[in-house]
Amino acid sequence: MKVTVVGAGAVGASCAEYIAIKNFASEVVLLDIKEGYAEGKAMDLMQTASLNGFDTKITGITNDYSKTANSDVCIITSGIPRKPGMTREELIGINAGIVKNVSSSLIAHSPNTIMIVVSNPMDTMAYLVHKSTSLPKHKIIGMGGALDSARFKYRLAEALDGPISDVDGMVIGGHSDTGMIPLTRLATRNGVPVSQFLSEDRLNLVKEDTKVGGATLTKLLGTSAWYAPGAAVSSMVQAIACDQKKMFPCSVMLEGEYGLNDICLGVPVILGKNGIEKIVNIELNQAEKDNMISSAEAVKSVNDLLEL
Repeated sequence: MKVTVVGAGAVGASCAEYIAIKNFASEVVLLDIKEGYAEGKAMDLMQTASLNGFDTKITGITNDYSKTANSDVCIITSGIPRKPGMTREELIGINAGIVKNVSSSLIAHSPNTIMIVVSNPMDTMAYLVHKSTSLPKHKIIGMGGALDSARFKYRLAEALDGPISDVDGMVIGGHSDTGMIPLTRLATRNGVPVSQFLSEDRLNLVKEDTKVGGATLTKLLGTSAWYAPGAAVSSMVQAIACDQKKMFPCSVMLEGEYGLNDICLGVPVILGKNGIEKIVNIELNQAEKDNMISSAEAVKSVNDLLEL
C-alpha cells in the first residue's frame, strides 16, 4: 500500500504521521512545492519510527510527481489555509487552480488511484476533480463529514459529561459553517437516543457548536486545525487499505441519491478497497431534507464560480 500526500503543511504532515503510526501502509510519499520542506518533514517523522513503533517508510519530495507513481491512495491537502474571518468559500479562486493541477499530475503517474480531497472549499474541490479528471466517481472522495462527525461526537460527549467512546453521531451536508447538518435526532449514547439525556436547547447548542467547529479553531489558532483533519483522513485511508467496509459521511458525487444531482455533498458511504463501495440512503425527516436542499444550493452557488 503506497499513499501519497500532497501538501506538507500542518494538515498534510498530520495525515502522514497518523497513517504511518497506524502501520498499515508500506510507504507514504509527502510532496510539496517548497524546496526541501517535505524532505525535512519526512526526515523528522522517520526519526519517530523507533519511538512510535512503525515501519512505514515516509519519503519527502519537492514537486516531482514521478516519485508518486503507482500510489494506491492520493490525498490532496495543498492550497492556502483559512485565515481568521475567512470562509472556506473565499478560498476558491486560489485553491481551484492548485487542486486542478495537482489532481492531473497525480493521475498521470497513478491512473488507478483513489483520491481523497481535503483542500477547501472541499465539496467544490471534490466536484472540480470529478469534472476535470477521468477518475470514476467511486474513486473521488471529499473529506469533510468524517471530521465534522468527530467534532460532533466531541461536543456530544462534552454535553453528556461522558466518555466519547459511548457516543455515536453523524454530520451530513456541505462542509461549511452553514451547510453542515449534525443529525442530533439519530445521535446515540450506547444505542440510547441522546435526546433522553439532553434537552432540546442543549442539543441545539451542540449542533451550533459543531457547525462552527472549524471557525472556532481558526479563531483560536490563527489558522486551520490539523490534528483532527489528519486523523480523519488516516481513518478513511485505513478503511480503504484494509478493506474495512466502514461507514463514513463523505462528500461524493450524487446522481439522484437524496433527490440531488450533479453535486458533491456529504452523505454516508461504505469505504473499502474500491473506494466508495456504496452510498447509504438514510431516511431523513422533513426538516433534515429541507436543510439538505439548502446546503446543496449553497454548494452549487460556489460550484458556479469554477471555470470548468
